[in-house]
Amino acid sequence: MQFMLLFSRQGKLRLQKCYVPLSDKEKKKITKELVQTVLARKPKMCSFLEWRDLKIVYKRYASLYFCCAIEDQDNELITLEIIHRYVELLDKYFGSVCELDIIFNFEKAYFILDEFLLGGEVQETSKKNVLKAIEQADLL
Repeated sequence: MQFMLLFSRQGKLRLQKCYVPLSDKEKKKITKELVQTVLARKPKMCSFLEWRDLKIVYKRYASLYFCCAIEDQDNELITLEIIHRYVELLDKYFGSVCELDIIFNFEKAYFILDEFLLGGEVQETSKKNVLKAIEQADLL
């Protein structure tokens, strides 16, 4: 995975995690371009699209879009599953996660993502183990 974006239906960026080195200017350009592209698509359209030399996989949950950029040889369905697993982890931690949870607890959202993904690769597939690590960090 190259990067993950989390943004609202209004196009406001809520979370951004890059796993490849990019300058701030590049990040802003990519974010603006991708947000516009994804928001312009109709709800019944496919959640996969080709963009530059990458594949974009996105999924909308309530008012938030989860968008990942992967390389050509990566599997889109596994990426969709990664997005879904991240949403499940957020749901378990926050108890029915909403956009406000991400806004006011963005550091927790990043921490959960970091426990789940490392360098753009899945680090831990077990929800129980990820949540246990998060609970232990909360105790500290």
